[in-house]
Amino acid sequence: MNETTVTLVGNVATGVEYRETPTGGVARFRFAVTARRWVREQSAWADGSTSFYTVSAWRSLGANLAASVTVGDPLVVHGRLRVREEERDGRRKTFVDVDAVAAGHDLTRGTAAFRRAVRPVGAAEPAPRDAQSQSGTEGSVTLAPPSVEQPTPVF
Repeated sequence: MNETTVTLVGNVATGVEYRETPTGGVARFRFAVTARRWVREQSAWADGSTSFYTVSAWRSLGANLAASVTVGDPLVVHGRLRVREEERDGRRKTFVDVDAVAAGHDLTRGTAAFRRAVRPVGAAEPAPRDAQSQSGTEGSVTLAPPSVEQPTPVF
């Protein structure tokens, strides 16, 4: 199958919203990618235009992103590119989305300490929904899914 895959390097522009859906959890956030170029005359880097993408990450990747990423974090995101057009307020608008396959902090701009996600024994995907999501709160937004440990600061 011919799909357009991209690798983007940029910064998280909005908070990560995590939702449980009937097909599994999904995390969504806006991602800003700013082109930079070297200006020889000034011997300095200059920012170009910024492009914004909506990134969606499903199942365990989405849960781990929601627990690990905050606004402003530098990331590398790899996934399938989707371009869609919609009509809003009588005007045609174009949106660019990325269905993430992999994502991680950009280690050229800082350090990170990796921790494996806690998984139930024998489960390939996260455990079945807990009692809270079975009580009719499906689709609600949470900042961090309960099945992922919160990061511990490393100094």
